[in-house]
Amino acid sequence: MMKFNKNAATTLAIGILVAMLSGCQKQEGPAERAGKEVDKAVEKTGQQIEKAGEKIEDAAKDAKK
Repeated sequence: MMKFNKNAATTLAIGILVAMLSGCQKQEGPAERAGKEVDKAVEKTGQQIEKAGEKIEDAAKDAKK
């Protein structure tokens, strides 16, 4: 379970880093716009993975009771 959370956190951190790096450029072309969309998708996916991990943890806690 902890490995899953680490993977989710790593994915989210990479998405944020890529978003920050893409924000440093002044002119935006089609590749940059596509990159931003990919960044948003990665960030959203990371958030969903994290939520799923929390639900799994909650279910595991309930199962132990």
